[in-house]
Amino acid sequence: MNGIAELRKNWGWMLAFGILSILWGIFAITYSVVFTVVSVLTLAWLLIIGGVIEAVHSIRHRERGHLFLYVLEALLAIVVGALLLRSPAAGALVITLLLASYFIVAGMFRIVAALMMRLPGWGWALANGIVTLLLGIFVWGGWPVTGMWVLGVFLGVNLLFTGWVRVMLALALRQDHFTHALPA
Repeated sequence: MNGIAELRKNWGWMLAFGILSILWGIFAITYSVVFTVVSVLTLAWLLIIGGVIEAVHSIRHRERGHLFLYVLEALLAIVVGALLLRSPAAGALVITLLLASYFIVAGMFRIVAALMMRLPGWGWALANGIVTLLLGIFVWGGWPVTGMWVLGVFLGVNLLFTGWVRVMLALALRQDHFTHALPA
């Protein structure tokens, strides 16, 4: 109950962050091409920074072994990050194609798993697999055009739903709905 009390005390912050997330989600969906490029550039810098940190760490701790593999991994991250910085549009195309491939394969696996295992609520798992598969087919079928906006839209939808969940949770915390849901 201590966790709920802490959340309840800060419901206003959760509401504010939820509203901010919704606004960012709307912005990302509306300006999906801009958000796609920004997300690729952000990924590029994260790879470069992570690669530099990995290289420094591996050199400082070289006595532990596997120096070559750690430095190779660091260099790969730096090179991929630099390539994404050099051409964010090409990076967005590649990332979108990988994402479409993932959705197609994951969708097929989810469909097969739902049909074979038939766990309680298996219909939802089947629906999830079908939607994931169709999403992958849609993105792949529209490629390369989808590569310039899909990442922005996907991130925007995620921000929108995450924000909505935070807003609803904050309002429920404010109205004290959790005391009735907790076991005695």
